[in-house]
This record gives sequence, structure tokens and C-alpha cells, in this order.
Amino acid sequence: MKKRIFGFEKNIFFLSLTSFFTDVSSEIIYPLLPIFLTSVLGAGAAFVGLVEGVAETTASLMKLFSGWLSDRIRKRKALVVFGYTLSSLTRPLMALAAAPWNVLAIRFMDRIGKGIRNSPRDALIADSCAPDEKGRSFGFNRAMDHAGAMVGSLIVFILLLGVSKNYRLIFALASIPALFAVIVVTFFTNEVAPVNADNRRLHADDRRYPRKFTFDLRLSAFSKKFKLFLFTVFIFTLGNSSDAFLLLRARSIGVGITFIPLLWFVLHVVKSFTSTPSGIISDKFGRRRVILLGWLIYGLVYLGFGFAKNTSHIWFLFAAYGLFYGLTEGVERAFVADLVNADVRGSAYGIYNFVIGIAALPASLLMGVLWQTLGPQVAFLFGAALAFAASIALALFLK
Repeated sequence: MKKRIFGFEKNIFFLSLTSFFTDVSSEIIYPLLPIFLTSVLGAGAAFVGLVEGVAETTASLMKLFSGWLSDRIRKRKALVVFGYTLSSLTRPLMALAAAPWNVLAIRFMDRIGKGIRNSPRDALIADSCAPDEKGRSFGFNRAMDHAGAMVGSLIVFILLLGVSKNYRLIFALASIPALFAVIVVTFFTNEVAPVNADNRRLHADDRRYPRKFTFDLRLSAFSKKFKLFLFTVFIFTLGNSSDAFLLLRARSIGVGITFIPLLWFVLHVVKSFTSTPSGIISDKFGRRRVILLGWLIYGLVYLGFGFAKNTSHIWFLFAAYGLFYGLTEGVERAFVADLVNADVRGSAYGIYNFVIGIAALPASLLMGVLWQTLGPQVAFLFGAALAFAASIALALFLK
């Protein structure tokens, strides 16, 4: 019997612990980044949108290639380790940024690392767990990721409150948990060969199933349901701009700079405590219903951000926004695994993330432009409208 840790397969636990340390590191930086860009480096809201759009699109393009590559070489771990290492080396460089374009370049390199690791990591999670535990396993991974964000946000809050308001010093401290993440993923996770449609493990040296190295990601190889899901995800993501705009909205309503990390902490508390239960519910009652509920909540939350008048509204909306994440992040990944064969999971996650990425750049750019030209209310209402449209498409076309 395989060794389990807290009821999870060993790989699931340590990949999730890696996500924990990675998010401690990234969330030491991220809550302060839009404010650092606008108040210290003098960038505007449109540039914030450009930075986040380019970052996420870059990550998604790399996820497309790395997912395909992990299927072809039938090895996931090497790509996962390399991706985490690259991000860990580049992220603390934010402390040296002297101009907005420096931040853009650093975020670009950081997201290349994320893009290289994420699709193979998700495929490795799916390969490592039983079919009836996919929702639970992905939910746990997301819960640990958000728990790391909680810790990172608390660290920033404590530093701003009682130690230092030096953004660059705080950014430099992000290198410590990033190092722990690399150690865990390198020494405590194992390679797991994927399973093909005949329920055979596809090892890299298995001559019965020769590897094809032609870069071919035609959607004809995937089911109609998977393609319909990608369509709805694309529509939703066009209205799902960077969370940096939520932080800017909080500042504009009157949340003090010291309490921005605490607000971020509240968001991740809800994310963390709802991700695993949502995955378990999706295992029992279906992924589509859970995702649909999450998207509807997103639309309502964006309406709320558009009409928010005081700081109490902002605190409530951040908590509700965390529920959207808890209901959708892990469940969407589990749904992808349900809709495709196991031997092409890496490619499927790459395509899924690519679709998100090609919509993420225009989403954040549109948000920034609408914010600067027509105001934040119009920008948030636009996002809400697309979320509702995607929800209707998911309900009608993917049954």
C-alpha cells in the first residue's frame, strides 16, 4: 500500500507543500506590486494592466509547450523543478527595479518559470491520484497554495505595521520561502508515469508505445465537451482581469496601505478553506455545477466592486471573491482531467492554460483602458457582464 500523508498520496502532499512555499514568496511581493508601480515608479493603471496581461499571457504560452513536452517525453518532474527554480531565482530581483519596464521584465521571467511548471505539475497531480480523488487532490493543492498566500500576506502586514515600509527590503525577503519550495519539489516528489487508454503506464523507455515529437496540438484529438469547456473559459477570462485592479480599487475607496496585505490575507483565508471542500463536492455532485456557481459569484462580486462606496464593502467583496476562487480553481483542473485521456493530460492542461492566457492579456488591457477613460465602475461592470455570459454558455452548451 502506498504511503499517504494526511490522507493524500505522497506526491500530492509534497507538490502542494511546494505550492505553499511558492505562494508565501509571491504574496510577499504581489499585494504591494501595483502600489509600488503607481506610487513609487510612477506608472499608470494602463501599465499595470499591461504588466499583468503580458505576465499571464507569457505563462500561458509556456504552459502550452511544457504540457505537450511532458506528454512526449513522459516525464513531468524535471519540467516542474526547472520552472519552480527559474521563478525562485528571478522573483526577488523586484527589489532592484528602478523603472516600470524593469518590473515588466522581471514579471515576464517569473511567469516563464510558472508556465514551464504548471501544466506538467497539474498532469503529475492527476497521474498521482485515484480517479475518484481528482477533485479532492486538486482542491488540496489549491488550498495549500492559498494557505501560503495567507502566510505571505501576514508577513507583509507585520513588516509594514511594525518593522519597515521599505518595499524593496520586503521584496528581497521573498527569496527565503522560494528556496524552500525548490528544495521540497526537488528532493521529496517522484516521477509517475502517465496511464494510457489501455490502462498501461507509459514509461519513457516503453517501446510498445513509441513517442512522437511532432508538435501537434490540434483540437480534433480532444472531445467535443473539452472544446466547449475551452470556449466558455475563454469568454469568462475576457472579463477576468488581473487581481491587481481589486487592490487599486481598495486603495481608491480608502483602504490604507498598511491594511492592503491584511485584505489580501482575508481573500486567501476564504480561498484556502473552501478549495478542498469544493473539490470533494465536485467529486460527488459534478464539476459543472460547482464551476457555474463560482462564475455567478464572480459576476456578482464584480458588480459589487463597481458600486462599492466604503471600505466595509471592500472587505466583504474580497471575502466573497475568495469563495469564487475556492469553487473554481481546483475544480476546473479536475474537470479538464475528466474530459481527456490520461496520456494527453499534459497537452490538455497546456491548451486550457493557453486559452486563459490569450484572453488574459486583452482582459487586463481592457480593464486598464476602461478604468483610465471611463472610470472603475464601467470597467468592473464589463467584467461582470462577460462572467454572466460565460455562465449562460456553460449552463446551456455543456450538459
